[in-house]
Amino acid sequence: MLATLRGIVQEVNAAADLNEALQLIVDRVQSSMQTDVCSIYLLDSVENRYVLMATKGLNLDAVGQVSLGYSEGLVGLVGVRQEPINLEHAQNHHRYRYFPETGEERYESFLGVPIIHHKKVLGVIVVQQASNSRHFDEGEEAFLVTVSAQLAGIIAHSEATSAFVGPSLISSKEQDLVFKGVAGSPGVAIGQSMVMFPPADFDSVPERTSDDIDADLALFDGAIESVRVDISKVGERLAEQLRPEEQALFDVYIGMLDDKALAGEVQNKIKAGSCAQTALKHVIKDYASHFEMMSDAYLRERAVDIKDLGRRILSYLQERETQTLNFPERTVLVSDELTPTMLGEVPRENLVGLVSIKGSGSSHVAILARAMGIPTVMGLVDVPLSKLDRCEMVVDGYNGDILISPSAEMQAHYATVLNEDKELDEDLKEIIELPCETTDGHRIHSWVNTGLMADVVRSLDHGAEGVGLYRTEVPFMINERFPSEYEQMLYYREQLEAFAPNQVTMRTLDIGGDKALTYFPIEEENPFLGWRGIRVTLDHPEIFLVQMRAMLKASQGLNNLRIMLPMVSSVNEVEEALHLIYREYHEVRAEGYQVNMPQVGVMVEVPAAVYQVRELAERVDFLSVGSNDLTQYLLAVDRNNPRVAPLYHSFHPAVLQALYKIAQDSKGMHVQLSICGELAGDPAGALLLMAMGYDALSMNASNLLRVKAVLRGVSLEWAQDLLKEVLMLDSSYIVESTLTLALKEAGFDRFLRRSRLAEVKSSAAL
Repeated sequence: MLATLRGIVQEVNAAADLNEALQLIVDRVQSSMQTDVCSIYLLDSVENRYVLMATKGLNLDAVGQVSLGYSEGLVGLVGVRQEPINLEHAQNHHRYRYFPETGEERYESFLGVPIIHHKKVLGVIVVQQASNSRHFDEGEEAFLVTVSAQLAGIIAHSEATSAFVGPSLISSKEQDLVFKGVAGSPGVAIGQSMVMFPPADFDSVPERTSDDIDADLALFDGAIESVRVDISKVGERLAEQLRPEEQALFDVYIGMLDDKALAGEVQNKIKAGSCAQTALKHVIKDYASHFEMMSDAYLRERAVDIKDLGRRILSYLQERETQTLNFPERTVLVSDELTPTMLGEVPRENLVGLVSIKGSGSSHVAILARAMGIPTVMGLVDVPLSKLDRCEMVVDGYNGDILISPSAEMQAHYATVLNEDKELDEDLKEIIELPCETTDGHRIHSWVNTGLMADVVRSLDHGAEGVGLYRTEVPFMINERFPSEYEQMLYYREQLEAFAPNQVTMRTLDIGGDKALTYFPIEEENPFLGWRGIRVTLDHPEIFLVQMRAMLKASQGLNNLRIMLPMVSSVNEVEEALHLIYREYHEVRAEGYQVNMPQVGVMVEVPAAVYQVRELAERVDFLSVGSNDLTQYLLAVDRNNPRVAPLYHSFHPAVLQALYKIAQDSKGMHVQLSICGELAGDPAGALLLMAMGYDALSMNASNLLRVKAVLRGVSLEWAQDLLKEVLMLDSSYIVESTLTLALKEAGFDRFLRRSRLAEVKSSAAL
């Protein structure tokens, strides 16, 4: 059966379209199971009916004509129950439904298996037998279940690419198609999509030797120089919108063209006898495959950069003319793998949104998009790239969704939300200078998360009272080597000066998991549970100590530095880190720097730390909960994986109970308790956290004024009553609904941006 299944999968993958794939499956299954009939019924989601789409054994004229209601007949029963139904005498079942046009009255035995993709029933596959003595055994049932699982992905992809040819779906153009991905940069954009394809294709490059090695070398050198000029122009075009550290990403590209690296290897292959195009193809594919095999998400993203550079060089080697592209007035740039250079080719005044089929929130494009404030969605599943060009599109960078071909009604809904958002943003300017204080006088600190200098301007414009999380890994990620002590000091000084005298909490280097350095690769089977955060820096004190020296020196005369240790899972790690920090503090003082010993704290983001809050609090000055990672670890969900991202829920009762326990255990320990993450930037989440006893909330700057406005409009007592009610609930969805209702009744429906966007899409097909 396994060999048969492999053969079926191979044939189906080579099929021209869904109809051919379905017919192949029924033919092969009918033959391999030695049964009289195999049929596939697909669920038409518009009419909510099962349609006979392929058969081997029934009358072929019935294909496309016979249909059953959602719960009608045995087929409908299989779909409703969402499990196999195996009957030896099908005609005796009370749900049996007879269709004369199929000729199925001759068939007695019945085995039906649902076709399910991501909890959604797509159809039913059925086998039937004339003999009244046959009962399909467990092995046959398991085989059909396996075929169904393979078929589900094929059908889901075909539906996404509009290849489904059900009667109602071909009669009208699909509208309001929603596809889920991963949020890359927050915000909402409405515009016309434009798919940007690579400038050249390596698959079309033949294997050729060089007729003139010197000419090929000259051709290649010219192509390298042309690409270098192109990238420099793109960087210059974006210079006014990016700070030096963000613009350094383009220096990374130019660095790859250095003779000692990629270019040098191509030249060596040309000298060995390959023509320029062939030599380039082999080097680029070798480089890209090396990165693609790595388990770390950030390192895999570098393969995208390599391939983009290679295609640009190839386009010059093939002497193709550069196309002049006409961009729509409101362009949503779409590509299979967006790159920084693609982003820079679109006039900034035209660019409203970005969509990358591949990639994650740690890609270079996502970093630039956040710096430029462009709503972005990454890592989409089953999305038809070829069908996305020149269509109306909504990009929801808050929820990680795109809406294709929105109806007039849906566009109007989104336009209304966006206009209300703009009005709200104007109204919120009135509270920029006001404290974050409840109506009954409870004060809470409103901080921001930063990483790029572009974040600083937005943070100060929104009245940030300090920094709860400065991601020090960003300067490391955009370099091709470890930044020196002096370079780090300049980065840190800029942040500390910008927010002085308010505190700036600098997280020590947090690499591993979804963040890695190309020059310090970490290859692991499971990087999120591996060598990351404090584990890396304690194993490499030479890295940690340089960073400590840079931070301490940067704080001279300002004394607003706080140091935070990430990924802590034991008190031993804290004690070891404190020893190193004190050592560097005394050495820096001995060198003549007049600095104060900064406060040192711990990030509570590992479940083990939740149960050692009191022990940790005895050793540090503050605790800061990393709610994103803590939620991810508690729920065992990778929030960057679009296939399981819906399972990630900040309002999960287990998450709320853990956060409440941390707050309770830290009381009386003389440490400040803060939290940074998505939950802190959600007005509903902020209410609960304040009620639990958190002293400070740190969030993205775009959420700060909304959270402050809500907290200023309620009393601490009201929030605590709401918390008591919520802690009794056992479903994340009921929790969220309860909070949404409470905020609406309190007059804060304007602030429920994310839930309102979800409501807008609720009528669209997910």
